[in-house]
Parts: sequence; C-alpha cells; structure tokens
Amino acid sequence: MSDLTGSVIFPIGQKFDSNNFNGTVWLNMLTSFGGACPIGNVTFEPGCRNSWHKHPGGQILLVTGGRGWCQEWGKPARELHPGDVVEIPADVKHWHGASKDSWFVHLAIEANAAAGPAEWLEPVSDEDYNNLK
Repeated sequence: MSDLTGSVIFPIGQKFDSNNFNGTVWLNMLTSFGGACPIGNVTFEPGCRNSWHKHPGGQILLVTGGRGWCQEWGKPARELHPGDVVEIPADVKHWHGASKDSWFVHLAIEANAAAGPAEWLEPVSDEDYNNLK
C-alpha cells in the first residue's frame, strides 16, 4: 500500500469480499448504511473494478486518490483523477474502478438511499477494460 499512502484522506477500512468486484477492494463506511445518504470510502487495487450496476436513487463519486475510470452504459469511459466529481443519475447502468497501473480511491455517496439498494449486473468484460488507455 506504500504507493497509496500519500493520497489517503480517510482510513482505508477493511477488505470487502464481494462477487461484484474483480479484484481486491477495501471499504470504510463513513456514514451508516441505514442513513438517508450512506457514504463509503472505497479503495481499489490497480486493475480492480466493479461490475455493471444501477442505483435506484443515483450515486455521486468524489475522487480522492489515484487514477480510475467510470463508464455509463452506451457512453465512452471517463478517466478520473483526484478532485473529479461524477454524478450518476438514478437507474443508469454504470461501473467504476482503478486503472491498470494505479490505485484508485473515491467516496461513494448513495443518493436517496430510501429508493432501494444497488442492482448488480454482469461484470465488465476484460476486453472492454483492457481497451482503455
């Protein structure tokens, strides 16, 4: 983790085991899952990404470290850097994760959590991910 320490703002948290990520990810919930607006600090190892998914209330990402990607279905992937803000509308299929050669850290804000939990879909294909520059 030494490559990441200069960009860590919030504690990294615990390894998060989930079939919805293709590599190692750490999660530190900064606010409660039961709250109106849960916020998690999510740290991806290089090359790690989550599967396509949707949030019924939308999601906001605040990038705090490293380099990563976010892509909405049918649109080109967007390269992300510290200070970037991504607003993902309700029910828009998307994914996000680290670049192949960098750690990636963002705050994930669940907008309108009362609308329901995320709906997890298929993994991002290796072919699509490996075509990102």
